[in-house]
Amino acid sequence: MTVPVSTSLERTYRYLRIGLAGTIVVIFVGVGQAAGTVGWLTSVSDYFYTPARNAIVGALIAATLALVALSGRGAERALLDAAALFAPLIAVVPTPVAAGEIPGVVTSCIDRCFPAEYIPDAANGVGTYLVVGTLTVLIAVLLAALRQVSLMAIRFSLAIAVVVLIVVGVAWAFARSAFLEYGHFVATVAFFALFAVVAVRSAFPRRGVVPAPVYRVLYTAIAVGLALVLVAYILLLAFADPHGIPIVLIVETAALVLFFAFWVVQGIEKWDEPDPSLR
Repeated sequence: MTVPVSTSLERTYRYLRIGLAGTIVVIFVGVGQAAGTVGWLTSVSDYFYTPARNAIVGALIAATLALVALSGRGAERALLDAAALFAPLIAVVPTPVAAGEIPGVVTSCIDRCFPAEYIPDAANGVGTYLVVGTLTVLIAVLLAALRQVSLMAIRFSLAIAVVVLIVVGVAWAFARSAFLEYGHFVATVAFFALFAVVAVRSAFPRRGVVPAPVYRVLYTAIAVGLALVLVAYILLLAFADPHGIPIVLIVETAALVLFFAFWVVQGIEKWDEPDPSLR
């Protein structure tokens, strides 16, 4: 049987989409193993403080690089590049935790707060994020000046990156306590909200080939699901009992499953496209 010939570009995009779906598998496997030791915690984010930390951080950083490489063109480029800005913040700024919620983690408050012993780790991560993010913007500007990329094509991505880096830098410098308390939450909501918009744009593109009806239905379902999950996530973090049933864990798991589903659906839809970048 003859194997279909594919170009390097096709294989690159295929592997990137498979890899993005695979990052969710990595997170689930890491969390599943940690749950066997520490039990089921309030949220997926809480497993940062367990042996699953390396798997979670590694998967989010890998997803960041894949999103930048896969960002394509047009509005989708700006949306995925923006998502790539928030993924590392989810990784390097862990969620606050409640007293006694996680074995071995000590906090100075009854309600959820940021463990003091992890502040140096967060400082190192945020500092690295700001330096690398700034270098990335400067390299993009240099490439545009050398006419290796179109400045018009990346202007929205650059603008978003500059705004996010400034906000993160100012918040870290002048409102560090608030940043540690709310940074993970804001980054998580922004990340999945952007993907809800990407799913809508994938279902109803303004340019290019319109997806087949089955893909439009699937993309729409993913977008609606992410919107509902985000609403539930915000409400549960405000009112859920950290020592009760881990409903937040279930909601976060649903968001990750929808993220996984998006890349599976898009990978199948665009598998044989000669130029399979997002249009």
